[in-house]
Amino acid sequence: MFLILGHSCSNLFLVFLVFTVTCFSSCWVLYGEQVQGGDGSHKSSTLSSFIYATTVLKPYEWRYISVDLPPWFSSVTIALESNIGVDLKRIGKVSTLPMICFREGSPPLPDVYNTSLTGLDHISNSSFGGSQDLQMVEKCYPMQKSVSLMLTNEQINRGHSYSFSGNITVEGCTNSAMLGKFCNQTISLLSCSDTYISPESGIANMTPCGGTEESCLDVAGSKVYSLDVVSIAEKIIITALNITFTQSQHSNGAINSSGHSLMCYVRHGTLPQPQLYDYSADINRSPLVIPLPRLGRWYIKILPANLSERTSAIQEMNTTICYSLEWQVLRCPADKAGLNCTTAKYTLQTFLKRTPYVAFESYYLPISGEVSSGSASFPLGPLLSNSSDGDYTWTFFLLDIPDGAAGGNIHVRVTSEAKISGEIYARYGGFPSLSNWDYFYSNSTSNSNGSMFFKLYDASDKFISFYIIYARGGTWSFGLRHPISNRHSSTVETTMSISLERCPEKCSSHGACKSVLDSSGLTFYSFCDCDRRNGGFDCSVEVVSSSGQMWQSISLIGSNAAALLPAYWALRHKAFAEWVLYTSSGISSGLYHACDLGTWCPLSYHVLQFMDFWLSFMAVVSTFVYLSTIDEVTKRAIHTVVAILTALMAESGPTKSSNIILVVAIGTLALFIGFLIEFFSHHRWISFSTEICLNMLNRWETVKAWIHNFIRSLLKRFRWGFLLAGFTALAMAAISWKLETSQNYWIWHSAWHVSIYTSSFLFLCSKATPVNCENEQPRSENYELARQNSFSGSNERGGR
Repeated sequence: MFLILGHSCSNLFLVFLVFTVTCFSSCWVLYGEQVQGGDGSHKSSTLSSFIYATTVLKPYEWRYISVDLPPWFSSVTIALESNIGVDLKRIGKVSTLPMICFREGSPPLPDVYNTSLTGLDHISNSSFGGSQDLQMVEKCYPMQKSVSLMLTNEQINRGHSYSFSGNITVEGCTNSAMLGKFCNQTISLLSCSDTYISPESGIANMTPCGGTEESCLDVAGSKVYSLDVVSIAEKIIITALNITFTQSQHSNGAINSSGHSLMCYVRHGTLPQPQLYDYSADINRSPLVIPLPRLGRWYIKILPANLSERTSAIQEMNTTICYSLEWQVLRCPADKAGLNCTTAKYTLQTFLKRTPYVAFESYYLPISGEVSSGSASFPLGPLLSNSSDGDYTWTFFLLDIPDGAAGGNIHVRVTSEAKISGEIYARYGGFPSLSNWDYFYSNSTSNSNGSMFFKLYDASDKFISFYIIYARGGTWSFGLRHPISNRHSSTVETTMSISLERCPEKCSSHGACKSVLDSSGLTFYSFCDCDRRNGGFDCSVEVVSSSGQMWQSISLIGSNAAALLPAYWALRHKAFAEWVLYTSSGISSGLYHACDLGTWCPLSYHVLQFMDFWLSFMAVVSTFVYLSTIDEVTKRAIHTVVAILTALMAESGPTKSSNIILVVAIGTLALFIGFLIEFFSHHRWISFSTEICLNMLNRWETVKAWIHNFIRSLLKRFRWGFLLAGFTALAMAAISWKLETSQNYWIWHSAWHVSIYTSSFLFLCSKATPVNCENEQPRSENYELARQNSFSGSNERGGR
């Protein structure tokens, strides 16, 4: 549901994000490939193609993509590939859900997206269409493994990391007089002449701009026109004059047109349809009036329709309808506005704020001699309208926002010495009214605060402060509806300020305002980087209370005291390398979580996180290596290899759940290698000489005896109760890691600290005094025979 076309061209913003805890490269390709239309008679060409390399999104990260859509575009093709697999049947149970969001004109704001997850569905061509305006809403969908869709001109109106890549192609018609998905719809461009005066207009106080065009079409056909509104106007009037119906069968005379209708469908920005339009009327009976039209391109579709059953046979004949289409765009004088041109209108001038390091921050003041530019606010008293047909009147203010500042926020404040009795209405591209507005404020209970892009910060009898979030670039109009008596209340001072700011409320003093360019490098947007205790797009949401942060700090930092268990055992048994490793791991983990909770950061967050995960991985693997009885030279070699592998794991993906399995697998492999080294160093006596073939039976008995001795020595090597308890604690650590979420992170990660260090302690305790296998060697018959011969020889010598 996108309304894509605006004043000159429009932007379609896409955002990809991941709702979890914790380089975008692009390429422009412009070429002129010809694409056949549906009937082969018309062609479209590729206007632009964006190719996005594979991009990784870490937890709580997003990327914005801005796509420019000129008025003559025909379709947008989006093709994305990602490593995401989402089961929609379980979507209601998913708390960490990657999403893709769309919005016209300015970036989406996913942080305030408040739709139930059960209402989300797959992206498809049928997901869009039928809505009037994407400026006030956005569409979000679960990101899928493969996304491929085409949006035509008529349709458009602590956790895991994910990656995506793809391209976006915009196609347009080679002929500006053609439109539609296949560029097969002829468009007649209506030009607006300031010198045209309708003989039937006679509208007081308004300056007309319009023209006429004579057309004929078949009774079963239709015709489409386009009309550009380039400046703020009060109304558009479309009239059909001199309508005649002529048939060629039976008679060549004219048919009475009273039984027919000449339907006129009008839509802003894209082609209207009988089922989808903004305004419609039977212009054979009365003109079509569009009050307070938006800036941009309007499309008009004329479609004959039969209203009388008695004339149904006429449609089967070759009937031609001729008419003269008249259009008028009515505007008030430069300083007036309203449908009767009786209210005041002011154009606001932009004044850049004195913060050159912040882009696109400014405030607006009326271009009037009654207002001084020395302040960011201006008094309303001298500017308010004083004429109206009732008790209330309007005063309008117009301002312009650069297209590159679409990621900024409009801040409106009104301060009065008495109770504020007026109302504020805002609208993009046209004047607001009581029935046509984008955002409004009447009082603290009646306003647009339910909109995701309207944020009310302060509302009292004497002060109003609200933001329009991520306002679209272009012309905005603010209308003040107020009692006429306010004009003469000279003793009461009321001031108003309108400014463009990067971050609402300066991130509520709980974060830093950061500004970046979107992926195309054409739009400048800002966001709040909140501290550890607050969240939301403006850092105004308290995620963790002060008492909650205290308990989380005690739990996450204090749980690392469990590292004292293996460290004490290693020190007592003079395993100094292991003692240093366990002690360093506990200290680095405590420092990392102190920084993560915002308590104290002795080093950068990235360094502390790396040290925490790396030393934890090393502690687990070193425990397994210690269980094998090998010399120190071999241990150093294994530790070096393990240090390299675990460092790569801690740097590339420290929070992956698969790391637990990998660390245990590496430790088990190191233990197995240690056993092999020990085995081959102690049992070199095994020989595979030809004597095995000569005495196979005796050799088999020798092998069985060796296996028996090996099993006996293995049983004596470990205290199996401690070993089983160690594996149980290790399994508890893995379960705690798996159960971690953004809500219960502090609980389960504290349990992870205790269980992982306890498992290391239990594994160390499970190692018994090693058995010297050389003393357990089976004695060979040759050796026994040699001993007997030796003893016999000795006896004989002794006897002699």
